[in-house]
Amino acid sequence: MTDHPGISPAARAALADWLAQIKALDGASAATVSAYAADVGRWLAFMADHHGAGQGPEALVACSKSDLRAFMAHEQGRGIGARSIARRLSAVKSFTRWIADRSGADGAAILATRAPRHRRKLPRPLAEPAARAMLDEVAADAREDWIGARDAAVVTLLYGCGLRISEALGLKGRDHPLPEVARILGKGGKERLVPVLPAARAAVARYVALCPCPIAADGPLFLGARGGALSPRLVQLAMERARARLGLPATATPHALRHSFATHLLSAGGDLRAIQELLGHASLSTTQTYTAVDAARLAEVYARAHPRA
Repeated sequence: MTDHPGISPAARAALADWLAQIKALDGASAATVSAYAADVGRWLAFMADHHGAGQGPEALVACSKSDLRAFMAHEQGRGIGARSIARRLSAVKSFTRWIADRSGADGAAILATRAPRHRRKLPRPLAEPAARAMLDEVAADAREDWIGARDAAVVTLLYGCGLRISEALGLKGRDHPLPEVARILGKGGKERLVPVLPAARAAVARYVALCPCPIAADGPLFLGARGGALSPRLVQLAMERARARLGLPATATPHALRHSFATHLLSAGGDLRAIQELLGHASLSTTQTYTAVDAARLAEVYARAHPRA
């Protein structure tokens, strides 16, 4: 939306400078920068239409709560959900705060605007037997043994170590053999230490032993059939086929294995702070979502064991 003809050159320049700063100083990933650009771009395009072309940074900071409410109503009318609108408002506030700090303008009206409430969706973890079955089944119909071993190694890291798929596929050839405690590069370039179970180390070692392609120390550890970096989509497809054979729901995705890791740890008495560290969550409130999942699962078990007459 930043190509909207009504957005002033000054507003475009301010947005470009802000994006460059959060990338350079805050270590934001390319995906995060792209999302911020799209969210703030929609705001700038809306304001250009709402008030006319030529809105400079100072004018944007000085806008009213009613302007932001109109923007949120506009997005809602386009079918955008409350969660996405809240994310866009957060990006607009961050951009506004940055302009206000540089110019001395008062952005209080924007910064005080609240996003629409939304119900946070609970993670949908797999039951422990289903998660274990997935680790065995995901390699079942691979066209070559090494590809099956590769897919099994990736999903074992997701469930056994709680990695995001991007983190697992971000491992380099030099990371093999995996140590007992691995240093994982997560969102925003943040590093964390994650224990690696013997089963995960063995699964990766089996894949490396079978892989017919050379694995360069500075290249990706997990390779595609043509020797390039493995696409996340191929892992998703392998799980889709496996869950169909196992009769699991569509929620049995690679990310669900990460949820399963956290939920099963919590069920076994894991400390919430320790789980936060293992997952790389910046906020404990994100990790606390799993307490709701565990409580919901416990309620289901109780209901089955003690049905009402």
